[in-house]
Amino acid sequence: MRALGAESTGRAVFCDDKIHCREGYANGDGALAHINNIGALLHEVLQSGIMELTDLQIHGPEEELAKLRQPLADLNPNYWVL
Repeated sequence: MRALGAESTGRAVFCDDKIHCREGYANGDGALAHINNIGALLHEVLQSGIMELTDLQIHGPEEELAKLRQPLADLNPNYWVL
């Protein structure tokens, strides 16, 4: 079952120690819905040291990226305006 607003989801594991996750959403609201669904788990995993978030890239039109800037500020994403 896809998260609300999810367009596509795919995952791949590289080099046994890195996970690359690529997800696509129709808009910023869909991405925020997903973050709200997994936020507590993501926070727990990052705080435990089980994994480290080394790069978070978010691509989209500025009007959709603007919806994500404040809620995702703690994750320090790199934004790419399309």
